[in-house]
Amino acid sequence: MTTAQRRRARVRAPEFVGRGWLNTGGRDVRLAELRGKVVLLDFWTFCCINCLHVLDELRPLEAEFADVLVTIGVHSPKFAHEADPDALAAAVERYEVHHPVLDDPELVTWQAYAVKAWPTLVLVDPEGYVVHVAAGEGHVDALRQVVTELVAEHEAKGTLHRGDGLYVPPPAAGTELRFPAKAVLTGRGTLLVADSAHHGLVELDTDGETVVRRIGTGERGRADGLRPTFSEPAGIALLPDEIAAQVGYHAVVADTVNHLLRGLDLDTGEVTTVAGTGEQWRNGATDGPADGIDLTSPWDVAWWEPARGVAIALAGNHTLGLFDPVAKRLSRLAGTTVEGLSDGPALEAFFAQPSGLAADGDRLWLVDSETSALRWLDADRTVHTAIGKGLFDFGHRDGDADQALLQHPLGVTALPDGSVAISDTYNGALRRYDPATGQVSTLACGIAEPSDAVLVDGELVVVASAAHRLDRPVAPGVAAELVAGEAHQVRRPPSEIGVGELELAVVFTPPKGTKLDDRYGPSTRLEVTSSPPELLLGGDGVGTDLTRRLRIAEGFTEGVLHVVAQAASCTDDPAVDHPVCRLTRQDWGVPVRVTKGGSNRLPLLMGGMDDI
Repeated sequence: MTTAQRRRARVRAPEFVGRGWLNTGGRDVRLAELRGKVVLLDFWTFCCINCLHVLDELRPLEAEFADVLVTIGVHSPKFAHEADPDALAAAVERYEVHHPVLDDPELVTWQAYAVKAWPTLVLVDPEGYVVHVAAGEGHVDALRQVVTELVAEHEAKGTLHRGDGLYVPPPAAGTELRFPAKAVLTGRGTLLVADSAHHGLVELDTDGETVVRRIGTGERGRADGLRPTFSEPAGIALLPDEIAAQVGYHAVVADTVNHLLRGLDLDTGEVTTVAGTGEQWRNGATDGPADGIDLTSPWDVAWWEPARGVAIALAGNHTLGLFDPVAKRLSRLAGTTVEGLSDGPALEAFFAQPSGLAADGDRLWLVDSETSALRWLDADRTVHTAIGKGLFDFGHRDGDADQALLQHPLGVTALPDGSVAISDTYNGALRRYDPATGQVSTLACGIAEPSDAVLVDGELVVVASAAHRLDRPVAPGVAAELVAGEAHQVRRPPSEIGVGELELAVVFTPPKGTKLDDRYGPSTRLEVTSSPPELLLGGDGVGTDLTRRLRIAEGFTEGVLHVVAQAASCTDDPAVDHPVCRLTRQDWGVPVRVTKGGSNRLPLLMGGMDDI
């Protein structure tokens, strides 16, 4: 956006309102004290993988403009657990958020800035005006251009003030483990734990406490060898002995923030990179040589015998991948990259941030965290759902599986009797699903964000991530109980719309030096559906225009518009035959309230400003 365009769209930034602040040394921050600085507001919630991607994308931008840019995280929760202030404080530490964070549990500041999606980024100029809005990830280049222009403009005007930021680090915590993510029982009779916030692996005795050795220096990085580095590792899969003998390593580690798979030799502790490029997948190939395919936030891995490979929960693009360690190839196992809950043939199914895997014979179990669902994949590559209703429903309820509810589970463990244990993370519970009876029960409660469980000598050892330890919460002989908990829905302030024609406008301004380029086909795509489907009398479906005329039915008071938009912005240089293109993509689930005087226009900002 040009300086002239920004001046036409001058809107005062609303004041910060919330429950409190983190990373400020205990003091509140007012917008007025930030005059003279460029302010970047990051509206996020810690369950959201796209929000976590943005935290990492912003780190170099924050360093580059450290004396003129102030980043403020505005945490506006999706799930009930995320509204817990202690859980938020733990997440800020876990994900190494090094800027002030406003706790906005009632979504007051979210609503004041008319935010409609996680993550959303808002730039405020040194005079306190909103000048740029972007939803989703992948906007750093555009943000850098706008910040550079703002610095030059306000330095010339004398309205730019350089100096230190507001970040005050919290006291350092010292525990043997720090936010452990996943664990496996090795053939050596030890437990191998992904020590996520320490960026390494820890081998423990089966007591779950005695350290046998550490693998990794503890620094964030991606170095191979005998002094390896990781970046928030998570899932670990042991390879069959005959496969390990062929490839020269025993375990595959999901190195989540590095977007890599790493191979570990358990005898020597040596680590090698076996899959991924280190770049996050945007819209490229998914099948090919393992060292040439991008991954995106691999969260868990499991050896799945029917496919003779390592299944990968790719939380970052809502798919499952498959790694063949012998052939050294990657391929798409399931999913389309559309976020949602839809069963059927694997390559047509929808997932939403798959985060835990467990193989049990021909069946591959998975937990789909954003839909609070337990699902499975058959050897015939068909996806089924055991528990879960969609992106907006969650809770803690046992009984028949079709009525049971989870809350953002991150782990699943196959049990010898054919049932599975579910690490029901945001409910702080260990749950059990029995496929034979279709019943769901609760094995234990009061666990601090369980993210995985391992069966050791018939006893479940649970990774209690937020307690920084392994727990044994299920005493021998204790039977499961039934919990008749309440159902919850994700609630956000609805947009008021009217009956009849509604103009849906996804606003996207290509970054400077790029343009929407149709030479290889349509550069934009828009998909619209609704819940309930009857809310829309027309305008649903897929098209290539980012503006769509919808027809809203009478007789409905509330509903949700599901919008998926993408735009390919390509370098604007006529001398170049093959431009470089970047795909920007964002999903919205927009709660709407249908009223007599409601608006006939609904703008969704994907990048830029809405001055139509």
